[in-house]
Amino acid sequence: MKGGLLQGFLSPRSPPSAVMEIVVVSASIGAGHDGAAGEIGRRLEAAGVAVRRLDYLDLLPTGWGQTIKQAYAYQLAHAPGSWGRLLDTMARPGATRGAAWLSTRAAQRRLLAATGPSPAAVVSTYPLATQALGRLRLSGRLRAPAIAVLTDPSVHPLCVAPGIDLHLSPNEDATARVRDDFGLPVTTNAPVVDPRFHPGRGPAGVRAARQRHGLPPDARLALVVAGSWGVGDIETTVRDLAAVTEAIPVVVCGRNTALRERLAATGKAIALGWVDDMPSLLRAADLVVQNAGGLTCVEALASGVPVISYRCLPGHGEANAAVLERLGQVPWPRTAGELGDVVHAALRTAPPTRTAAPSAAELIRAMTR
Repeated sequence: MKGGLLQGFLSPRSPPSAVMEIVVVSASIGAGHDGAAGEIGRRLEAAGVAVRRLDYLDLLPTGWGQTIKQAYAYQLAHAPGSWGRLLDTMARPGATRGAAWLSTRAAQRRLLAATGPSPAAVVSTYPLATQALGRLRLSGRLRAPAIAVLTDPSVHPLCVAPGIDLHLSPNEDATARVRDDFGLPVTTNAPVVDPRFHPGRGPAGVRAARQRHGLPPDARLALVVAGSWGVGDIETTVRDLAAVTEAIPVVVCGRNTALRERLAATGKAIALGWVDDMPSLLRAADLVVQNAGGLTCVEALASGVPVISYRCLPGHGEANAAVLERLGQVPWPRTAGELGDVVHAALRTAPPTRTAAPSAAELIRAMTR
């Protein structure tokens, strides 16, 4: 979308009517899609818009949603290479079209019924929902504008769709790809994170955050994150960190209780389970080591904490790491031999600043005017 048109959309106008309703479609698979949907919904509601949340997986035929979640979790935990190969296959045009057709056929009746007769817009933060909404718009069965929010730094063909009125992209690299490679409407939005994730780590704030989480007050801390499911080669990452830096690994294991118990038994890391207060935990850290490029990576960058990609998950993890490295935001050491120099440099260097962009909520509201 051209800057002049966006400028017109974003110029001050009267607040939206309280009867305006926007539907946000996400998926409860991992935490990233729901996290983005929740923050967009919060900001829209703060602007006086009524928001209704839908889970795309609940709109599928009985049992499909749970099967998709279980298969995805199993692949990441036990056969991550197969996930990477599946994503590569789904990037082929024929496979993408097939997924778009199936995702629409499987959910269209319930999706149309759930959106209601007259939403001001329908927003998707989940690729299969994006495919379904795009097809429904092209067919004329969905009359409201459809907006797709890309939650990863990289762009997989399943994340974009003809028929979508506007794609919201998290960086200029992704924006260029959607515009130039797919020829679809797109603009760049600010990171979709809670405003509690912000730069500014004073000594008093660091001490308070470490006390809150029971962490050593004076040691260097490397926060290792692996998504809500605690997936990836985390134990090797901890061993590699211990070999090259004095920073203590603090691992967020999410809901992976077995991983937490194994790490705690080694005595080489501080193993945490599910953490509700991630803003303060990020304030406590000197460095973040991530493997997926997902929500926690975005939150860490928004918090002004140095981030490193390491031992990334095949598929989206490696694709996201490549984009973040190309943008100069997050270095990606490929081997244990490269890790030490990158860690030491990250601990000495301030993270890059980001160019200002409109929020996703602002851009979504603009599409309803």
